[in-house]
Amino acid sequence: MIAEVDAALEALVRRDAVNGARVDVLFDAPNKEWVARRNAPTIDLYLYDIREDLPRRQLAMEPVRDGSSGHVTQRRLPARRFRLSYLVTAWTQRPEDEHRLLAACLATLARNEFIPFDLVDGSLATSPYPVLLTVCLPPPQDRSIADVWSALGGELKPSLDLVATAPLDLAYTHAVGAPILEEPLLGIGGPGIAAETVGRNGHDGAAARRRAQLAPEDAAEQTTLIHGAVLGAPEVPGVASATARGAGAGAAGATGGKRRAAKAGESADEAAAAGEEAAEGRPPEPPFSELGGGRIVRLRGIPRR
Repeated sequence: MIAEVDAALEALVRRDAVNGARVDVLFDAPNKEWVARRNAPTIDLYLYDIREDLPRRQLAMEPVRDGSSGHVTQRRLPARRFRLSYLVTAWTQRPEDEHRLLAACLATLARNEFIPFDLVDGSLATSPYPVLLTVCLPPPQDRSIADVWSALGGELKPSLDLVATAPLDLAYTHAVGAPILEEPLLGIGGPGIAAETVGRNGHDGAAARRRAQLAPEDAAEQTTLIHGAVLGAPEVPGVASATARGAGAGAAGATGGKRRAAKAGESADEAAAAGEEAAEGRPPEPPFSELGGGRIVRLRGIPRR
């Protein structure tokens, strides 16, 4: 990120401040040894301080969406912003020429609140955050330009304090679960009644198809579904008619239930339960042998009403 900011600042100064003149643009420390070796007009951008821009830090993770579907596929840490402080100085044989170069740099940097997008490259070009530029702002209380010159071992010289706020991509992401594309459906049904379902977006969807297949008059299918048998098994003979007759055919159903119990080898308790069902006017439970090899689930102690 720092090298990309250096390259972008050099391109900006050469294009707008120098404007084709034979002036070097360097990033060296302007100490005494370096100054003694300079023999050509030079604009020096010395990076002397790097600090994070804490007011711009974001803590919440950002969603990464699929380009075609728009679904969130990942979440990533947002980029951190750092303040890169540069000491901008001009070096020539005459102070007047240095002032002209400084004036050109000041006009260029003040005119651009951020580095133009056509001058950035690498991660700065793909980042959603621009590289902000501020120039000649009052320095913070814990740092002064005089301290910088003292650390360099040189004499105080006219300079511009340039701060470039650049994003740093942390390159940390984690995958998220697949998106839920359907809302849950709830259904309530029983023998002789249609299933009551919650529609999706005004349409019954799959529930409507199931309701069409299990109409109220299809008592055999309803009984097969409720008792846990295989859905779509061969039709149960006599179940539909027994359900339709209801309480009026309770005694006949009980007699048939006892005959089937005796034929299938039911125990005395099961035959007594069938008789209790008939006495209460409830339709008999279809036997296991007539449900096409399905499975009957009966909960003792819970009346079937």
